[in-house]
Amino acid sequence: MNKLICALILWGMTGLALAAGGHGPALLEANVNIGNKTSLQRGARLFVNYCLSCHSAQFMRYQRMATDLGLDDSVVKDNLMFTTDKIGDTMKVAMRPADAEKWFGVAPPDLSVIARARGADWLYSFLNGFYLDDTRPTGVNNLYFPDTAMPHVLSELQGYQQLKDHGEEAGHASHAAPLELAQAGKMDEAEYRQATRDLVAFLVYVGEPAKLVRYRVGFWVIAFLFVLFVATYLMKREYWKDVH
Repeated sequence: MNKLICALILWGMTGLALAAGGHGPALLEANVNIGNKTSLQRGARLFVNYCLSCHSAQFMRYQRMATDLGLDDSVVKDNLMFTTDKIGDTMKVAMRPADAEKWFGVAPPDLSVIARARGADWLYSFLNGFYLDDTRPTGVNNLYFPDTAMPHVLSELQGYQQLKDHGEEAGHASHAAPLELAQAGKMDEAEYRQATRDLVAFLVYVGEPAKLVRYRVGFWVIAFLFVLFVATYLMKREYWKDVH
């Protein structure tokens, strides 16, 4: 009886916690496909050019990435390696943590498992949720991570968004307020959405590279089980045909 009461109390507390945290904006659907190597390659390029200057992925080795994404080592060395010249090294950042903390107020986290911690939809929403905010040191804020210390590093591609409801103060913007483009970037909306989807797909892959191996192995396991089922069924019919 006591266990049942404790379970009900925990269930009620969980419901209250979810209700208290449920006032944020609805997450966008990332719909990533880590089986698409072309998407992962584009995501790797975006990560190296726009993220790796501050955020490391120290549990991922360049050589492993090259193998999984179908890239030649020479291509990786020439285009994706800027902090080391050894293909076997991990994806570490050149910036010192002390300098990062001085400039941003907090050291940028390693992104090796960020997709597993936050989820693909949250990452995708975050990358699409920046808007202009003069009250912030970086000049931008984020719908999905209010008061984030991270600048809008992809502004070159997306441009800058603003809240449609101009009557609200930027520092106290409603999470339900939609965004509109205030200053265009190099990409249109569809292109930027695809770019951030590629980047998130790469981060999902980095969080669990073995998933690609499981996908390949899983296909052959299912195929083997199907063949085994057919053979077993035919054998069963042969053994039991004289019983009935």
